Amino acid sequence: MNDFEVTAMHIMAEIAIIFGICLLSEGIAALLPFVFPASVISMLILAALLLTGVVKTKHIQLLSGFFIANMGMFFIPSLVGTLEYAETLRAQFIPFLVITLLTTPVVYLVTAWTVQLLTRLLSRKGGSRHD
Repeated sequence: MNDFEVTAMHIMAEIAIIFGICLLSEGIAALLPFVFPASVISMLILAALLLTGVVKTKHIQLLSGFFIANMGMFFIPSLVGTLEYAETLRAQFIPFLVITLLTTPVVYLVTAWTVQLLTRLLSRKGGSRHD
């Protein structure tokens, strides 16, 4: 096998891991007696698998890098969807602005604390970013 074929196989394996987790989370969400987003379940499952070492970062590194590099493209459908509610947003602009200004720093702080917590947990465990 040449380098291109090996890389293609690695990417296909990474896609299988990510989509397998997504499929599992869709099944779990369907079985729950209450509504819970499958995407959140997917993130929790992936975090658990990474923290336990079942899935190593090298197993999903290429695909994750691609998703992060192209993250902006994933927000376009959401933005277009909000355009359907432009009149509602205009009517509620001030409350929307206040909520946005108050919650954005909270989201940043919680994200920063979460990253610090996970970094500490992983460093205590003896893991590194390149396992």
